[in-house]
Amino acid sequence: AWSAYRGEWAIVRIFADSILLGIILGAALAFWGRRTEQEFFRREALAVVSLGWILAAAVGALPFFLSHRFPGGYINCYFEAMSGFTTTGATVLSEIESVPEGLLLWRSFTQWLGGVGIVVLFVAVLPALGVEAKHLYRVEIPGVIKDGTRPRIRESASLLWKIYLGFTVLECAFLMLGGMTFFDALNHTFTTLATGGFSTKNASIAHFNSLAVEGVIVFFMLAVGVNFSLYASAVRGKIRQFWKEPEFRAYLAFLLGAVILLTLSLTAHRDYPSPATSLRHSLFQAVSIMTTTGYYTADFDQWPSFARILLILLMFVGGSAGSTAGSIKVVRIVALAKMAWIELQHFFFPRRVRTAKLGKSVLPEESRHAVFGFFILFVAVFIFGTVFMAGLGLDPITAASSVIATLGNVGPGLGGVGAVQHYGHIPAPGKIFLSFCMVLGRLEIFTVLVLFLPEFWKK
Repeated sequence: AWSAYRGEWAIVRIFADSILLGIILGAALAFWGRRTEQEFFRREALAVVSLGWILAAAVGALPFFLSHRFPGGYINCYFEAMSGFTTTGATVLSEIESVPEGLLLWRSFTQWLGGVGIVVLFVAVLPALGVEAKHLYRVEIPGVIKDGTRPRIRESASLLWKIYLGFTVLECAFLMLGGMTFFDALNHTFTTLATGGFSTKNASIAHFNSLAVEGVIVFFMLAVGVNFSLYASAVRGKIRQFWKEPEFRAYLAFLLGAVILLTLSLTAHRDYPSPATSLRHSLFQAVSIMTTTGYYTADFDQWPSFARILLILLMFVGGSAGSTAGSIKVVRIVALAKMAWIELQHFFFPRRVRTAKLGKSVLPEESRHAVFGFFILFVAVFIFGTVFMAGLGLDPITAASSVIATLGNVGPGLGGVGAVQHYGHIPAPGKIFLSFCMVLGRLEIFTVLVLFLPEFWKK
């Protein structure tokens, strides 16, 4: 519709062709699976979510590929689409502003769709899908469902999407008040709320050089880095639930500490003319990186070593469980810290009995194992990926940061994939691997890797 409004008729035809190809693919898959069993269990839900993301990117890449505006062939287009649907924000484009507006809007919209999840959209909007919604919902957004919401799964999903739509209208309006055009405001709203980070400008948010724009974006990045179930509780009148949630308090504490340390580092090295300017960029980058959005207002790859290391650590932390943010998640970091503290106390005081708690709740053994297992897998994938990317000829900083930036769904890293750089120069095998990292990170690793276990598929 936007392409037609702007008179981009060649792009309109490209979207029409892409839709037709998507329909043909969907019909072929439906015909192929017409004789399958109707029962839908957790195993099938895992497969639908994982394979659904891969297929969504495959179809979503078609407009990019057919436009011939994306260099490097279909692999680059697939990388861009996967980066969109997984809300990563890594791009192969060096000249974003030369791309037709219709394609840029589609690029941003893929992130908005991926923000809470395509599958959740289906559960909320298409209740006649004919499958067990609870399986899809639990797999799609782990951590969102709180006690008491599971019996009414469609209502809960619908409420989350209403909140998401409400944020969309509000941010777009505020960005326009801050001086953005409607097109730029809509695109940046889509990519902010998804914590995706795609921009319509080569210089990202630095292009606007506006305190008002930065303030609006920081506020909404902070907002969507919070567990969405807290907003659902607030709508139901339980607004105090925010401060009662230990993860929310830890989330704010991590960000506050990061902003203070970054500001001190930049001020000490006199990277900017005043402490206020250092604070401005520190606040924006700390929130952008920890929420895994990936916008930038400055080339943080030129910052002091301490500041860059701190940003890398924030890439590992991520936002809250049940938010649109990626990476390990604050609740897991807090749980790991508490478990480590308990073990340290047990080492020095073996007779003392202590249990790890989150707030007033004791962490059950199953949860402790899951948290530790996820952390080990996350680090293992990061190490393997770094070695793999280095084997393709990338320098150590680029190799390591490209993996954590995609596995954590952040987008920009350091070195050759830094804020003002792009992923276009990465070899094709590297792009395929990093696309896989995006899916692993977005679907919390277990969801994808379990599909490779032969025992999982046994009846």
